[in-house]
Amino acid sequence: MALTAGIVGLPNVGKSTLFNAITQAGAESANYPFCTIDPNVGIVEVPDQRLNKLTALVKPKKTIPTAFEFTDIAGIVKGASKGEGLGNQFLSHIRQVDAICHVVRCFQDDNITHVSGSVDPISDIETINLELILADLETISKRIQRVEKLARQKDKEAVLEFEILSKLKEAFENEQPARSVDFNEDQAKYVKGLHLLTQKPILYVANVGEDELTEADQNPFVKKVQAFADQEHANVIMISAKVESEIAELDGEEKEMFLEELGIPESGLDQLIKATYQLLGLATYFTAGEQEVRAWTFRKGMKAPQAAGIIHTDFERGFIRAETVSYDDLVDAGSMAIAKERGKVRLEGKDYLVKDGDVIHFRFNV
Repeated sequence: MALTAGIVGLPNVGKSTLFNAITQAGAESANYPFCTIDPNVGIVEVPDQRLNKLTALVKPKKTIPTAFEFTDIAGIVKGASKGEGLGNQFLSHIRQVDAICHVVRCFQDDNITHVSGSVDPISDIETINLELILADLETISKRIQRVEKLARQKDKEAVLEFEILSKLKEAFENEQPARSVDFNEDQAKYVKGLHLLTQKPILYVANVGEDELTEADQNPFVKKVQAFADQEHANVIMISAKVESEIAELDGEEKEMFLEELGIPESGLDQLIKATYQLLGLATYFTAGEQEVRAWTFRKGMKAPQAAGIIHTDFERGFIRAETVSYDDLVDAGSMAIAKERGKVRLEGKDYLVKDGDVIHFRFNV
């Protein structure tokens, strides 16, 4: 599934440093605005200890983790919605992602220039949010003019559309994002079709100094970001992009030792990847056999045939049954044979909603 989380923020907040650490793709990182003009895209493995456990259990020839894309989008500045700082190009890149990871600078460093002259995370957040809101306002303002004429003529669909657009326009004029507006199920489907920037789910990434990592929650900047995010019902991940770039260069054992020295149970990048995975409404099911143990990404709420189609369209087209056992039941049993003896392996049909952690063998015929 080609789903993408976009990393956004003002220039010099640590976006490209973070992206390099996540993907080890070497995106250019420099102490000046707009060092990243074309978006850098990297495939990121989703850390999942369950995959390691299944591998130990099944002993396959190979193990394949699930993954999704992170896109590093160049820094946005005030006036981006009007084209400032190549703003239109950057906004179009944001439009193409499924979710937003908004990196916010929460550290002081006189050697790294701040585009606004001083570190103020809330001002930074509001600058970007406002530019996205203004871009969305322009999008719906053009549309509302066309719809209003039909609505006055009592066209039923136009009346409903005008109501939704008017609601959005009011929110934007009050500097509120589209995701803060309540809609019923039918209205939400229409809004989704507008592809609004501020409708995308968002996660705030508080980038702290390397010496503040273990006490990041005491950082006054982080506290402000957390309070702001709480109002939006959004999550905040605290990381040090500089530390993460060092961790990314270590192998498994060295990485564990380094994290232990820092007093951190899990790297910030692993937390970010998992949080973004959740933000996108994704989950994981597994296939396990002698040839390979593999993790597959699916959207929560998918039925068995749709999930099977992620492997191959033939699996969905010729779907018969899904032979399913939960990860916990399989690990507890120690083998698929014992899980079957215990009655833990089920045959599920077309209406089965796949659950996170399901280990599935699809039966199909085409």
